[in-house]
Amino acid sequence: MNPVSAVVVFIVIWWLALFIVLPFGVRRTESPEPGHDPGAPAKPMLWRKMAVTTAISIVLFAAVYGIVEYELIALSDIMIEL
Repeated sequence: MNPVSAVVVFIVIWWLALFIVLPFGVRRTESPEPGHDPGAPAKPMLWRKMAVTTAISIVLFAAVYGIVEYELIALSDIMIEL
């Protein structure tokens, strides 16, 4: 896997993991001020969620990188002759 492909794959995995992690631990504000969204989280904990996302992404990327580099799953094996 060349470096550009590796960066792109890591970024895609990171964003997918972020969207999975974002809803964890969300608590609504009990009494929102007038004009504020009642569904907005009281403490979004974005830095913590970004750190968890990065950790998950590193593990998943390492798995994908290993699969690609050691050809555990080759695209030529999956392709069907038309």
